Amino acid sequence: MIVNNMTSKYKLYSISSNLRSNNKSSDEFEIALNALSLEEVIALKLELSSRTLNSKMYGFNLWKNLSTIIRDSILKYAISATKSKKDASRYLGINLRTLNNLIKKHKIENYFENKFDNLTD
Repeated sequence: MIVNNMTSKYKLYSISSNLRSNNKSSDEFEIALNALSLEEVIALKLELSSRTLNSKMYGFNLWKNLSTIIRDSILKYAISATKSKKDASRYLGINLRTLNNLIKKHKIENYFENKFDNLTD
């Protein structure tokens, strides 16, 4: 089993746990995923998404949305890897107010199924 080396008292905010509870991840999957580079994971996900849509991802401006996709991912990780919003803001190099605004903008609390309200500043 892959274990997050960062000790967080907010285990409810684990991306791995969230995916596992929705039957989207497993030990085997995470081991295989860990062997890939981030670039390979992104390219593979795009290829699989394109294949699902019969190679027609037209109309989705990937290049324009790239920044939003990356920021959303990093925000989710920062929340799952830290003990508080204050720690997450320090980790990201932004102030707490900016973090709270980004959390609202990217709807991060929805990803963690409304368990986010218990996370303190």
